[in-house]
This record gives sequence, structure tokens and C-alpha cells, in this order.
Amino acid sequence: MVKAANSRGTAPGTPTRTRILIVGGGYVGMYTALRLQRKLRSGEAEVTVITPEPYMTYQPFLPEAAAGSISPRHVVVPLRRVLAKCRIVIGQAQRIDHAKRVATVTTLATAEEGAGDIEVAYDELVLAPGSVSRTLPVPGLADYGIGFKTVEEAIGLRNHVIEQMDIASSTRDPAIRDAALTFVFVGGGYAGVEALGELEDMARFAARYYHNIKPEDMKWVLVEASDRILPEVGPEMGVYTVRELRRRNIDVRLETRLESCENRVAVLSDGARFPTRTVVWTAGVKPHPILAACDLPKNERGRLACTAFLTVEGVEHAWAAGDAAAVPDITAAEPGRECAPNAQHAVRQARSLADNLLAALRDEVLTEYAHKYAGSVASLGLHKGVAYIYGRKLKGYPAWLMHRTYHLSRVPTFNRKMRVLAEWTLSGLFKREIVSLGSLEHPRAEFELAAGGGPKHPSPPPAPQPPKDGQS
Repeated sequence: MVKAANSRGTAPGTPTRTRILIVGGGYVGMYTALRLQRKLRSGEAEVTVITPEPYMTYQPFLPEAAAGSISPRHVVVPLRRVLAKCRIVIGQAQRIDHAKRVATVTTLATAEEGAGDIEVAYDELVLAPGSVSRTLPVPGLADYGIGFKTVEEAIGLRNHVIEQMDIASSTRDPAIRDAALTFVFVGGGYAGVEALGELEDMARFAARYYHNIKPEDMKWVLVEASDRILPEVGPEMGVYTVRELRRRNIDVRLETRLESCENRVAVLSDGARFPTRTVVWTAGVKPHPILAACDLPKNERGRLACTAFLTVEGVEHAWAAGDAAAVPDITAAEPGRECAPNAQHAVRQARSLADNLLAALRDEVLTEYAHKYAGSVASLGLHKGVAYIYGRKLKGYPAWLMHRTYHLSRVPTFNRKMRVLAEWTLSGLFKREIVSLGSLEHPRAEFELAAGGGPKHPSPPPAPQPPKDGQS
């Protein structure tokens, strides 16, 4: 184990600076660090951010990135540029011993050095690792499922959909063609509905450039275990969304579960079987695994038990917010309710957390986090959407415009706002891009072939088996 150097080696008589460690570079991590570096006095504290990626992903834009409306580079915010006054460590926190104020971290250089993980000492801890996809033990899911939580997954899914259309266009086997043109999305929340809506819209447009594929040849299936989709926009807008999707020949199946996707056949709890090469899993999230490797109190769902001041319950010098934190909602009518783990709360909690942390450093009064729910917006494809804002219900083009306006106002940095706005403007003047860059996933394949070794990327999975009679 190697101890990381810190700035405590100051000259005699120089007051030591408080070491603030932020674990996570998502909404909470980035916005907390950004506010701290703006408000900290010179020499008051030093901020270290540990994050597995050198950027923050603005997840509401992932569906549009998958559909080609926004460049993938403009969906992410480079942390080193935004957090110029903070120390950025690209790595993964493995353990946190808050009793000793030490975090054990694996960095990109750990394996190369061969000296083991490093230890990062701190005085104040901000734990904001976010969440990871919540998977279930569905047979075949680990082998064939595709996630939709990162920008890499969004672009990979776009490439995959277009490649499936290429396969369907060139194959002479009807079973392979049918499976290639069948797309199953599991989960009726924001991620599943928006990804399905944008990609179906993109694929419908791309079909006009294939001589033997029509939009009606494609099967799009949305599987949701509960009795409604998009609960955040209210029951009425949820019913409208189902009706709108079905009008586009999207098969919406409520109160249905995915029971298996072995051998590339999606088997649903209602008995339906869909030979498919595409199963997108967006059925919820769970707290990051690092929470289980720390000595901080957690609730029954594995989230950090927090106070309304965004401190960890019963622990000093520990703060948390976002998906990983169970923060009481003091604005709710029913006692005991917690803030929903969404981006709207995460951004606002980060500001309150930073202000309270500064207040604690300066022996000032802390304030409770209180934010009333403003509403929700969701895109269902180009010029289509639903919204519930301050009690007002919008649908169609007005809701879609509200979706873009709201998220453009929320995406971090003026640089990103202008780039996204420019891309939207250009996409309104020109046609969609329908290029698949799946070869980016195997960048050395061409060179390996030229060198005589042949490409070494994994071999393609076996073709799906057609359903038996009476089971389609």
C-alpha cells in the first residue's frame, strides 16, 4: 500500500489547509467541487476529486446523442477544464475508512507500478459516487443485454441499431432478418422511454435509405413491470405516452417482465417470445458498490443515511447527496419521505452541500436542503414529448420544446450550451446523420489484419433460434 502525497508538508508556522475529498465526478461531485473552488478563500482548503472518468456525463442528453442529434463530446463536461483549481485523480475508490479519514484508491497507474493501491488522506469527505444499473438474475441478460447509462453505451447502442439494419438488409435468412429488426427495451422510466423514442425515430428515418427495409418491418417492444410508464409526469401524461408510442406501432407491454433472453430470444412473463439481437436494459438503478465498502451508516436500501443538512447521520466530517444518499424531503406532506434520486435534486443538493461544508469550516450556521418538485419533461423523439411543469400538462411539440429549453439551461458551462445549441440549429437545417461507427470499438482491427495477425475482436454470437409453432 502506497500513501499518496498531500499538501500537509508546509513550512513551519504556516496554517494547514483542510483537505476535502470528493468521491465521484457526476452531478453532485462536479457541482460541489465547482461551487467550492469559487467560494473558498485563498489557502482555506484544497479539493481532491476521485472519479473513474475524466468527465461528467449530462445523462438527459444521452438519448439525443444515441439518435445523432448531439455529438457525444458535447454530452460530457471535461472535469480538468471546469475544475481547474481542484486536484483530479482518475481512479476508483475501493474502500473508505472514515474512522481513519483514509480512502483506498486504484488509479490507472496502479497496475503499471505494481506497488498496490494508494491511500488518500482527508479531513472532510463528500461521498457522491452515484448509482449503477440494477440488474436481475435474468438468464442471458449478462451475455446479450445492453445498458443505457453512459455515453459509451449510448453511442454503442446507436451503432448497434444501424448495424442490425445493415444485417437485415443483406441477409437471405428470414429468421436472422426478423431478429435483427426486433428491438426490446426493458424499463418504462426516463431512460427506457426516451432511448426507445429517439432511436425508433432515428431508425424510421434511416429506413428510407435501405432498398428493402420499411419502418413497418421493424418491431419495437417496451416492457414495463408496473402498470404505467413515466410516473414522474403523472398518470394522465403516462397514459398519453403509451397511446403515442402505440400509435407509432411500438408494442408497449405493461405489468410484464423479461424472464429470459438466452439464445437471443426475449421471453416475457405474458408468454410472448421475440427472437431479437437487441435487449436494452434500463430497469432502474442501485447504489454504487463503494457504499458497501465504507464504514458509514446506510438505510435498508443500501443508501447513505443522511440529514436534511446533507451530512451523514451520526458522523462528523462526512457529507453525501445524489443517488447514493437518502436525504429526507422536508417539503413533503407525509413525514419520512426521501428526495427522489434524480438529476433535479442532485444539482440543487450539490449547491446546498457546498454551502454547508463552507459554513462548517467557518463555524457558521448550516441550512436544511428544501426544494419543491418543479416538474418533469421527457422527449419521445424529434418534435414529440410530454411534460408536467408546475401543475401544467404539455404534450407534443410544446413539451418537446420545453424539454430542450430546460436541459439547455441546465447543461454545465456556457461552452457546452453554445455547442449543443449550434448542433440543434444545424440539425434543423440538414438531414439526420445515419452513419454507424461501430469499428471504433475495435480500432486496431485494420492494423492487426495488415500485420498478418487478423482482427482479434470477439467472434459474433450465434444466430437466434426461431420460435416454435404457436409460441411467436
